[in-house]
Amino acid sequence: MSHFSQSLLTDFARPRRLALLAVLATTALPSTADARGYDGVWNVTFATTRGNCSSGYSVPFTVAGGRVLSAGGGRVSGKVNRGGSVAVRVSIGASHASGGGRLAGMAGAGSWHGIVSGDRCSGTWQATRT
Repeated sequence: MSHFSQSLLTDFARPRRLALLAVLATTALPSTADARGYDGVWNVTFATTRGNCSSGYSVPFTVAGGRVLSAGGGRVSGKVNRGGSVAVRVSIGASHASGGGRLAGMAGAGSWHGIVSGDRCSGTWQATRT
């Protein structure tokens, strides 16, 4: 997961990525009371499609009241809006990553990018609620 977290921070500095993240963050700001339908533990599996980062690892995240939190290590911050749009930032040591996507019912999917152990990487993620 350290690869995942680091790669997001580097891409975040890019103006184009910054604009995209700003849009994602804005869509994730509605009332947390509206997003409680996504509360629970989500097992997220990451795939790397670009870069030299590990792929196929799974990490648990907790959604509580529309906020995305760590369920097992690292610093995680993010929001889920009432429509299921999600924006998340993760950092572990020197690795940083950001991602966005959508949750619906018991599943979700999206994309991520960042710097992981010094490598710039990006990819996709899939989530299932446990």
